[in-house]
Amino acid sequence: MELKQLKYFLAIAEEKQITRAAKRLHMEQPPLSRQLMLMEEELGAKLFERGRKQLTLTAAGELLKSKAESLLFQLDETMLEVKELEEGIRGTLSIGAVVSCISILPEPIRKLREAFPQITYKINEGDHFLLGEMLEKRTIELVISRLPFETGILPSKLSMLPLPSDPYVTVFPKSWTPFAGDDGLITMKELAEYPLLTLKTDKTIRMHEQVVNEFRRHGLEPSIICECSSVAVIMSLVAAGIGATVFPKSILSSFPSGDIRMLPIRDASFESDTGILWLKDHLLSKRAQRFIACFQEASSERT
Repeated sequence: MELKQLKYFLAIAEEKQITRAAKRLHMEQPPLSRQLMLMEEELGAKLFERGRKQLTLTAAGELLKSKAESLLFQLDETMLEVKELEEGIRGTLSIGAVVSCISILPEPIRKLREAFPQITYKINEGDHFLLGEMLEKRTIELVISRLPFETGILPSKLSMLPLPSDPYVTVFPKSWTPFAGDDGLITMKELAEYPLLTLKTDKTIRMHEQVVNEFRRHGLEPSIICECSSVAVIMSLVAAGIGATVFPKSILSSFPSGDIRMLPIRDASFESDTGILWLKDHLLSKRAQRFIACFQEASSERT
């Protein structure tokens, strides 16, 4: 059996249709069907159950899929290691980041650019679930995310470098004149009087829950008028005077401050945890290792 046949098989297994798999592989459907038939004949096992609309892996197909993915990952990593040994640290570093962590990226990239100018970058923004899928498929090597990383990947399969915690602050429309004491702070009780926007998706609810739980810890219920899956949309709504929000402080550096204002909270000290994550059992490229080292060096400087 040839490596290209394993790649054909995995494409069919992921697409669940020969037509879609052929399109993805940029080949005609009949030759792909022929390759699948040859594989089943060589193995003496049926790899797919043929349904009306899609194919379903048999037990033999599931086993081959698991082994084929492992084999191809090992091959890719071996080729990468050999290539980097010959060429040094160069190539493209693919990073995933939730939008609320984008502000963390510039400094380590700046440092890495100074040391290794031949590295180029591909940055993917998305929610936890999407970035988890991209990490599993090796589309990206690293993820910078709020914690916990709310994805389908088992925590035992991930390595993680914790980053400094980020305090929550309130963000108001600049057109409002919210109450603040002489110290320029606002209380949770005062904040409960304002309409609030929170970050929440069907799969990622941690930040929403932290905010709500902090209100309830003070015996209060927030006046939530909107749950939204986009940080950028929430910041636009705040700037337009729709409501206020409670976000980790670092988020504000990624958005214009002209129409918003930030107030720390006097009687709350809850924080958002962040970290860099990668697959535990897969070799990281040297460029990814150096990127992580930038954060480790910054941590050492702080201590």
